[in-house]
Amino acid sequence: MSINTDTARDVYIVGLRNQHAVENQAIELLERQLGRLENYPLMAERIRQHIEESREQARRLEELLGQHGTSHSAFKDTVMSLVGNLAAIGHTPAPDEVLKNTLANFAFEHYEIAAYKSLIELSDLAGHTAAATALGQSLREEEAMAAWIDEHLAPTTREYVSRRTAGETAGR
Repeated sequence: MSINTDTARDVYIVGLRNQHAVENQAIELLERQLGRLENYPLMAERIRQHIEESREQARRLEELLGQHGTSHSAFKDTVMSLVGNLAAIGHTPAPDEVLKNTLANFAFEHYEIAAYKSLIELSDLAGHTAAATALGQSLREEEAMAAWIDEHLAPTTREYVSRRTAGETAGR
């Protein structure tokens, strides 16, 4: 089966726009969570770091889109930011909020890992091989965050149960 470069380019640009919107969703989601993690300072610090990484990833995506004479979709960015806010708010009243957020974040990171792997392949198919460096950097950051969550899942679970036993919450 042959692949048309123009078709691949079109799919690639849509993918870049979609991922830019996903990065905006991630930022909104993590910022909402961050405000409620006073009792989990290690997690709060890693989330702060990943928010900055996500902002840089969005900037990289904007640069890649600009190389094709286009830009991100304000509509998609707005919708995905709203979805991020709603998702974060959805866990707020739950007594196990920190656990639910940790599990959701782990899944979300893996979604982003898959998206960046697909974008790297699409960039190659579209003949935009120079994008592999920027996309690869974002991929590594997402993999690092997923690994961090994985490494801290058991300790976070233990800490949550300990705090719950003591009548404490995640924060505010």
